[in-house]
Amino acid sequence: MHLSRRDWLKLTGGATLAASLPDPLAAADPALRPLIREAEQPMFDLPGQIKDPVIVESIEMLKRGNNFFVRTRAKNGAIGITGTKQVEDFLSIFERLVAPQFIGKDARQLESLVDAVYRANYKLAGIPFWCPVAYCEQSLLDLLGKISGKSVGALLGGVIRTEVPVYLSGSDRILSAEEEVAVYERGVPATGAKSVKFKIGGRMSRNLDAYPGRTETLLKRAREKLGDQIVLRADANGSYDVPNAIRIGRLLEELNYDFFEEPCPWEELSETQAVAQALRIPIAYGEQNSSLWQFDWALRNGVMQIAQPDINYNGGLIRAKRVARMAGKLGRTIVPHNTQTGATSVNILQFASCTKNAAPFMEYPWRAPQQTPSWYKPDFKVVDGKIRVPTAPGMGLEIDPDYLKEATVIAKIDKPARGGGSGSGSGG
Repeated sequence: MHLSRRDWLKLTGGATLAASLPDPLAAADPALRPLIREAEQPMFDLPGQIKDPVIVESIEMLKRGNNFFVRTRAKNGAIGITGTKQVEDFLSIFERLVAPQFIGKDARQLESLVDAVYRANYKLAGIPFWCPVAYCEQSLLDLLGKISGKSVGALLGGVIRTEVPVYLSGSDRILSAEEEVAVYERGVPATGAKSVKFKIGGRMSRNLDAYPGRTETLLKRAREKLGDQIVLRADANGSYDVPNAIRIGRLLEELNYDFFEEPCPWEELSETQAVAQALRIPIAYGEQNSSLWQFDWALRNGVMQIAQPDINYNGGLIRAKRVARMAGKLGRTIVPHNTQTGATSVNILQFASCTKNAAPFMEYPWRAPQQTPSWYKPDFKVVDGKIRVPTAPGMGLEIDPDYLKEATVIAKIDKPARGGGSGSGSGG
């Protein structure tokens, strides 16, 4: 028996059905509508900044030693190149499913191209998918910047900062509480940093610490040794359930820490929301997240006060700027997660250079002074707690051509995806 829509409504009762809909679906209040609809709208007029089409001819992955690069080439001869991270685990996705989606396309349409590669492969969405997208995007932004003579920050909204204050991070729970604090007792005077972040708990550990009492000892000792003038932050990496997260959060409040990052396992939005509601200290969240819809929901429903997309894990600078726009509408700040230093940290500097609601300090891992490798410049040194944003066209990274000559091309893509390419498998 086939029922028309009218017959079905008669049987079920239209008013009853409407009343049963979840609030986000039934709400007519514009204030409750997702911010993401606006965030998905184009933000940057790249064709207005670059007159002629920039057709992508090839995309390559290069490797030298432990360093990886993505090199993009346009039919007009322009070249973009950027360093990457976590490549080998994702190489097949990069080579077969992501890079082909950009071949033959106009790089000036990069915003819509990033959306299109997702639609072609939506069943694979997650960090292993979005990292390859980010690598292609950043290399193409480098290419567009070099064509236009502008830095990526200038392309993506205009430069508002020429130097970026950073907070030191990078602790890994291997050292004792006393040893870990000592690292930053040396790091603060060496860099002039005004902020430091410590790892607490045991990383998705179901409340277990690296050893009993380490977290409490570390938090108290850090405040004692570094003083009240240093902004302190703490990252639990999903260590706790709600009661323990609240217990640790209250200690952080007592010691005047600045934010509490990822107190509960990252997928447990309702748990993190409960912690946020119980505490005064701002909750920072989002490094593992690659869903703009989840960022939207979490921002509007009090899961976090500080948005922390990783510029690679979340799919690149454009998508990070979308999260920033959503956060900005609610008066929230954005502090992207970052594990990169040196040449591969240029993305977070370009992002901060052009993002109004980027918080006062961006994350920068630090363990000990190291000599800058000779194959790239600038040196990305932290001076007086800040790093200068590179001003050269594109991402701002200048790589020695002789260094790249010795690199091995481990993937070269110069043909578009077949039939538009889904790569996501068949089935419903």
